[in-house]
Amino acid sequence: MPDPNPAALEFLLTRRSRPARTLGLPVPDRAALMPLLTAALRVPDHGKLEPWRLIVLERGALLRLAGLVAEAGARLGRGPEEIARQEAQFREAHLAVAVIAAPKPSDKIPAIEQSYSAACVAYGLLSAALAAGWGANWLSGWASHDRGFAEAALGLSVSESIVGFIHIGTERAAPPERPRPDPEAVISWVSE
Repeated sequence: MPDPNPAALEFLLTRRSRPARTLGLPVPDRAALMPLLTAALRVPDHGKLEPWRLIVLERGALLRLAGLVAEAGARLGRGPEEIARQEAQFREAHLAVAVIAAPKPSDKIPAIEQSYSAACVAYGLLSAALAAGWGANWLSGWASHDRGFAEAALGLSVSESIVGFIHIGTERAAPPERPRPDPEAVISWVSE
């Protein structure tokens, strides 16, 4: 017979990201952030490759990233509104954690499965932050998919990529609930 954890299940059933623009000070300090980062690393990782890493971006680093967006946007032909939106993601933030996919050579575990594990780290960190009472949001954006930005902003190697930025802070305004998927529309049952 299973040993249920109703509180954990209720949390998962009601989990709701907080828009990054609604997150403010205070943010977790290093001592408060470490358990969240540690929880995030408890992900499915068959092969025990640990094909990911985390980069904690404090205020100064986020402002530096905001400054790199305009150059990347101009190089990519992005419009002023797109550039301003992407800059704001970093300029208005006080704390974010970059989740980096860092695939390892393996004859048994394909790179795509390693990237799934890295995405689980991002979701685990998002959930851990919310469970700890912080507001949190997982963002990416066009700059995060640009090789030049990834290398200049975060020093990524050629084989690494940005899975996303998990913004964490104090929620200043509760977001309204949004429509959720209809389970009947997306779940299939196969018995034979």
